[in-house]
Amino acid sequence: MESTSIIRRPCVTEKSIASTEAANKVVFEVAIEANKIEIKKAVQELFGVTVLNVNTMRVPGKKVRMGRYQGTKPVWKKAIVTLREGDTIEFFEST
Repeated sequence: MESTSIIRRPCVTEKSIASTEAANKVVFEVAIEANKIEIKKAVQELFGVTVLNVNTMRVPGKKVRMGRYQGTKPVWKKAIVTLREGDTIEFFEST
């Protein structure tokens, strides 16, 4: 599996930004079939940082409604990546 298909997008929430500032952790949405070793290699290859630890979890799909029609949001996988002290990943350009 290619690195670009493993890492889908960064998960930018208040909680993930707080963990980035406090504990040097970054949160990504990743492919469901990816394992921790593949995620670690992909982050190191794409962003040029050293990864110390990877924690993963499956986020369950939720029921949604559009008028009278009911459906579900898909299940997705979240990875919390701990970076080495001094390494950072900038998602947004600061001006």
